[in-house]
Amino acid sequence: MDFERIKAWLDRADRVVGFSGAGISTESGIPDFRSPNGVWATNRIIEFDEFVNSHAGRVEYWRQKCLAWPEMRAAEPNAGHLAFVDLHRRGKLAALITQNIDGLHQRAGLPSEIVHEIHGTTLEAACLDCGDRISSDEACARVAAGELAPLCRLCGGLLKPATISFGQPMPADVVRTAEQAARACDVFITVGSSLVVYPAAALPVAAKRSGAKLIIVNRDPTPLDQAADAVLRGEIGELLPALLNA
Repeated sequence: MDFERIKAWLDRADRVVGFSGAGISTESGIPDFRSPNGVWATNRIIEFDEFVNSHAGRVEYWRQKCLAWPEMRAAEPNAGHLAFVDLHRRGKLAALITQNIDGLHQRAGLPSEIVHEIHGTTLEAACLDCGDRISSDEACARVAAGELAPLCRLCGGLLKPATISFGQPMPADVVRTAEQAARACDVFITVGSSLVVYPAAALPVAAKRSGAKLIIVNRDPTPLDQAADAVLRGEIGELLPALLNA
């Protein structure tokens, strides 16, 4: 599949939807979760039930969060993120659905209202009771000052990074909006996702079944490659800008 044919699909499209996974952000220096040296391989996973029911679990969760936060905060958008911004400026990008929690799409220049973070954001911490939010800078400063498992200062509820943990319900409104965007697009571009985590991995399938062209850009094979209209293998920061400028 050559770039010119894919570019023709994009040129004809009125509504393009992007879908990004960890692979787009590893090129910004953010480690992924699933690799042999990734976050899940080097840290004990604290599932949602343990966070809620165990003070020791909350302490460990916050320890991991604050250990990773400086590197996450310092990361900068790369050429892959900027390619989606270019697509938006051309009036093509209707939505960007992301499994990532780093906020790099917004920092690159995408309006927050078209970015759907189905796994939440690490930029804030949220109270599980009243929903009040504070910045991760403030939360980690409190941990460093001795609040090893900080509580909400408004209601005393459990304060948790605003990311979705194993066993925690997905944000229903965000998932619903993402599903609607997938079903309404002409072209669905998925980049940097292993496409094995559901319900997120069902979104490319929903787009394809609704008549969209499905393009997969990833370093490694995915379970949906055979269903895709085009598969590009390699570095996203190289392939995506080249594709959009073909």
